[in-house]
Amino acid sequence: MKLKRICKICLLYLLLLSLAGCWDQKGLDRQVFVIGIGIDKAEEKGKINVTYLIANPEVGTSPAGGSTDEPSLMTVTMRASDFVSMRNNANTIIAREISYDLLSVIFVSEEFAQEEEFIRFLYTAEKDREIKRDVTLVVTKEKVKDFFEKNNPKFLRRPHKYYEFMLERGTEIGVIPDSELHHFFRVTEEDANLFLSAYATSQVRTKKDKFRINEMDALAGDLRVEGDANNAQFLGSAVFLEGKMIGTLTGVENRIVMFLHDAITVRDVLTVFPDPFKEDYHITVRIMKQKKTKVKMDLKAKPPRIHVTLPLTLDILTDPSMENPVESKQKVEKLRNALEKKMESEAMEVVRISQEEFKAEPFGWSLHARREFKTLQEYMDFDWMKTYPEMKVDIDVEIRFGKFGRQPRTPSYEGVRD
Repeated sequence: MKLKRICKICLLYLLLLSLAGCWDQKGLDRQVFVIGIGIDKAEEKGKINVTYLIANPEVGTSPAGGSTDEPSLMTVTMRASDFVSMRNNANTIIAREISYDLLSVIFVSEEFAQEEEFIRFLYTAEKDREIKRDVTLVVTKEKVKDFFEKNNPKFLRRPHKYYEFMLERGTEIGVIPDSELHHFFRVTEEDANLFLSAYATSQVRTKKDKFRINEMDALAGDLRVEGDANNAQFLGSAVFLEGKMIGTLTGVENRIVMFLHDAITVRDVLTVFPDPFKEDYHITVRIMKQKKTKVKMDLKAKPPRIHVTLPLTLDILTDPSMENPVESKQKVEKLRNALEKKMESEAMEVVRISQEEFKAEPFGWSLHARREFKTLQEYMDFDWMKTYPEMKVDIDVEIRFGKFGRQPRTPSYEGVRD
């Protein structure tokens, strides 16, 4: 009898322990969720202007399908020493507890990213346990506060999904880089490569702008878009060296970097090239990188040499010249040679920019270079960053054709017109 009583008491204690994990649980009505943090330069030294982009947790989650008169987003901007202490500062005007559970993006203005002091404030994110290391870093052309105010996402009731989808899709098609925060810290501390961050702006061109840029050579803000679309554009990359922004790359140039980097996978790339059969037209192709980039080095040569082979598979999706290249081997080879020559020329131009303008490389080739040395000290004595601008780089693009559209053959232009 006594043993049964002891067993009951022990069982009661076990049940009480199982409830102990709920003591710190908080309801949605007691929290607000920061989905983006913006950092702008402040006039006072040692300070920054921090902007919180806050999502309303009740929008999109109500039983009625998300219909509510409340706004889905709000912004709060305050001057602070860092964005860790900002969480308490913001509670002077926000009643609920501020949560970083949905934080996915940190924005920084181009003006501040070019400052020497920028890296001091960004490293705050490495100290804060609430900020995940897979948060994406994005550079905005204008002040982040202005970017948040003009950006008005369409067709999304849950605003935190907008940035998630934009960054995920932009990386898949190669128009922006994968710029997660832990990559920034790793590349910066390696002191050997360039780091590429996604580039965005809400300052887009309008009908009044006289200058029209080639769509294939565009940076965020350069594409002229008409209609009831969102103002913001995510296109191209901001280039960082040793934690400081030193330039930009267009969307096409960023895509080339991602193709040449053997550790990055780019999927679902649709782009255009000049039609070798009719110079007034362009053909649309789908580019797939199914094999890794091959990198060979001869670092003992004078100057050191790098030879890169880029294997790609292309689907030809349009034929505006109506030449039906699939009909003959000669036409297929003419098309292959034209595309390989064009892509090699574009790739070599990006290499030239990296050597002459940036004086460093974003392709991850320094990791290959380390394997060429027996010890780390030998690699350090080689001084990769000092040597790279003088290296001889050759790039060969090897194209294998996949499909030539759903209907490979089309009637000739003359046959249709006659």
